[in-house]
Amino acid sequence: MLKTRIITAVVLLVGLLALLASNSILAVAIAAGVFLAAAVWEAARLFKSRVAVVVAAGWVVLFAIAVSRQAFTNPRVLLTLMSLCVLIWAIRLAPSLKLGLPPIDGVGNSLLGGIYGLAILGCFVSILALFAHSPLYLLSVMAIVWIADIGAYFSGKALGKRKLAPTISPGKSWEGAIGGWLAVLVLAGVSTQVPALHDTFAAHVRAARGWPTLIVVLTLMTAASVIGDLFESMLKRRAGAKDSSALLPGHGGVLDRIDALIPTLPLALLVDAFL
Repeated sequence: MLKTRIITAVVLLVGLLALLASNSILAVAIAAGVFLAAAVWEAARLFKSRVAVVVAAGWVVLFAIAVSRQAFTNPRVLLTLMSLCVLIWAIRLAPSLKLGLPPIDGVGNSLLGGIYGLAILGCFVSILALFAHSPLYLLSVMAIVWIADIGAYFSGKALGKRKLAPTISPGKSWEGAIGGWLAVLVLAGVSTQVPALHDTFAAHVRAARGWPTLIVVLTLMTAASVIGDLFESMLKRRAGAKDSSALLPGHGGVLDRIDALIPTLPLALLVDAFL
C-alpha cells in the first residue's frame, strides 16, 4: 500500500510540474476539467445522488463555458465568484462542522450538495486565474495548503493529545493544527526573503501590506484548509465511506486530495484582488 501511495504521489507531482512548466493555459484547463469532473462525481456520490455522472457533467459544462469566455481573466467575474465561494464557506459549509449535516434523503441535502458543487467549481476557476498570473504563483498557494497538512501530520504524531474534531476526524488534534499553522508561518515567511521567489503569493502579500497582514492571511488560509478537510471527512463519515472513491491508488479519490484546496484557493484569489 505504501509503495502504491508513493508511486501515485510521484506521478501526480510530476504531472503537476509538467503542466506548470508547459505554461499552457489550455493544457491546465483540460486537466482541471478532468479533475473537476472526478471531484464533483465523488462529491455527488457522498451526497447519495442517483445521477452523480449527470451532476458532474453539468458542472463540467459550466466550467467549460467559464473557460471559453475567459472568466478567469475577468476581474469583476472573479471577484463575484470568489466572494460567493468565501461566503458559502463562512455562512453555510464551515458552520456545518458544529451544526451537522441535513438528513441525507431530504431537500436540504440536495441544496447543500449544489452549494458544495459551486465551491468546487470556484476552486478550479481559481486554479486557472492563479496560473494566469504565473505558474509559480499558483504553486505557491497550493504549497501553503500542503505545508499546513504535512506540518499538522508530523506535529500531531509527535504531540497530538487534544482532539480537534473527535466525531468527524478522530486522528486530527489541536497540536497538529497549530503545528501546521506554525510551519506555514515559518516557511512562507522565509520564502519572502528569497529573491528567486519574489513572484509568490506570500511575497506579494508581504510587499503590498506588510508582515502583520501576511500573518493574518496565512492564518486564515491555514484555518480554511483545515475546515475543507474536516467538511469532506464529515461527508464521508455520514455516507459510510472511507475514501471519496478509488480513482487514485493508495490515496482514495480526487476529492480526498483537493478537499483542503477547495476553500483555500478562492480565499487566496480574493485576497489577491485586494492587494
